[in-house]
Order: sequence, then C-alpha cells, then structure tokens
Amino acid sequence: MKFKFLTLAIVTIFIGCGSASQNNSSNVVADDYGYSEKNPVKVGGISNGPTNERNYLYRLTGINGEPVTFVRRGSCCHFESKSATFGMGMLDVYEVKIKGDTIKKILYLNMYEKDKLYAPKGFLLK
Repeated sequence: MKFKFLTLAIVTIFIGCGSASQNNSSNVVADDYGYSEKNPVKVGGISNGPTNERNYLYRLTGINGEPVTFVRRGSCCHFESKSATFGMGMLDVYEVKIKGDTIKKILYLNMYEKDKLYAPKGFLLK
C-alpha cells in the first residue's frame, strides 16, 4: 500500500513538473525572433499580408510601454512557401525605433506563413 502511494506521488510530481515546463517554454522567444531572416515574425495572410504586418507593428511597444515607429526598408531573402504565389516568398524588412532609444532595430516579417505572434526581445506586444 505504501509503495503504491509513493509511486503515485512520484508520478504526480513528474507530470506536474513536465506540464509546468511546457507552459513556460511556450512563452519563451528565441533571441533572434524577428531579428533574423532565419526566424522572422510570421504574420500570415498573403491577400492582406501588408495590413497584417502593419497591425503587428502597431501592437509593438517598448518594454516600458514606449511608443514605436517603423519604416519599411524593402524586401529580401527569397524562400520557398506553399502559401506564396509561384511557391516563392520574400521577407519584408522594417526599421523599428522605440521612443527614447537611439538604436534602430531591424525586424524581418513573413506575410505568407502564419504562426503564433510574440514580441521580439526588447519589445512588448499589446
């Protein structure tokens, strides 16, 4: 009887720990998220992709709620995409500045694929 209770307690602890680590890891964003053409922000929606990109950028703030401004700097980085016309897409490159910060940040956005949206390091997402 004690053995069954002990086994049940150990299994419960391991399941609980596994669940907690999974929940926490879903909120962890890689350091290069949005900052790298290899890990762009995937806003999705080819027909309304530019609107999705702007809506995402409008939701960004500095870590203390500072307003953000952005300018599209062009496109780069061809990649294969089943969602893009003719199977090839390009990333859009934005220069983003947080009010009061002298450092401009370059973010890469993918308007073809869609994924859960996060804030890149140094930003918050409203």
